[in-house]
Amino acid sequence: MQDQTRIDTSRRGALGWYNRILDTIAAVLMGAIVVVMVVQVFARYVLNDSLIWAEELCRYLLIWITFLFIGIAFERGEFIAIDVLPNALTPRRRFLLKLVVTVPVLIFLWLMVTNGYVHATRFSGQMIPAIDFIWTSLTGASAKAPIVWVYISVPIGSALLIVHMLVSLFFDAKKAFAGANEAAPAPDGA
Repeated sequence: MQDQTRIDTSRRGALGWYNRILDTIAAVLMGAIVVVMVVQVFARYVLNDSLIWAEELCRYLLIWITFLFIGIAFERGEFIAIDVLPNALTPRRRFLLKLVVTVPVLIFLWLMVTNGYVHATRFSGQMIPAIDFIWTSLTGASAKAPIVWVYISVPIGSALLIVHMLVSLFFDAKKAFAGANEAAPAPDGA
């Protein structure tokens, strides 16, 4: 079902800009992880000294990458799906099945947004040790970077996934109800 529900996100318009911005962020964050890990390996095995902040910083960057790009993975059809039943249905019934499956997921994601925000702000007084250590080493002053910047990735990523799922539902509804009742596609090998 994933191939039929992919959103056409050509590089034009708002969706194109959004995808280009996220692709750039992904490249920068992944590049930062690679650079930090290469420096960590060099420091540990060549200089016989470890960067105590490297693992923590990479973990936080990976958390952000995961939650920011889960919507893009959904949009591109990169989620695992069993598509035997949807492929045997007409477009309208396929859309109704997707709607039945998507609504509980949207409710869960909304709970992730609201509760994730509450959880993130609850720990706004706690500082990120790795960032604070790096900044203190460089400037001599504390960075005072709150851990909320790590925890807020959950509600932001969940909200972005909600948007991606709603856009997908919109395009699927448009496709399902645009034409007359089409017959179900022929089974493979028939």
